[in-house]
Amino acid sequence: MSQLNNDLVTLARQAGNAIMKIYQKDFEIYDKLDSSPLTEADLAVHHILVNGLNKLEPRYPVLSEESDENIKSKRYDWNTYWLIDPIDGTKEFIKKNGAFSVNIALIQDGKAILGIESTLVF
Repeated sequence: MSQLNNDLVTLARQAGNAIMKIYQKDFEIYDKLDSSPLTEADLAVHHILVNGLNKLEPRYPVLSEESDENIKSKRYDWNTYWLIDPIDGTKEFIKKNGAFSVNIALIQDGKAILGIESTLVF
């Protein structure tokens, strides 16, 4: 496994640890502009992943489900970038049913060339 792959696994584990700390307590839930839920865990993991990916591979910008609209609008100009979903399954996270994951992909010319999905086990 390449060093980048190892580093991505480590970053996904850091994100998972942060998620589980929040998962085990009462946590804040907010509404996005589209009325979908957003939790403090989504925000915490967003920052962990964005900061971690910027350190691992600063050549590539990061697009997150939680990115602001300014960043989202710039993505059309990017050939290669990180695409992340801090918590895929936020509604399931809120229900505390264990059906959620952390997703990280490196996108090049519209196709994923590297990816990791970290499903948390209970």
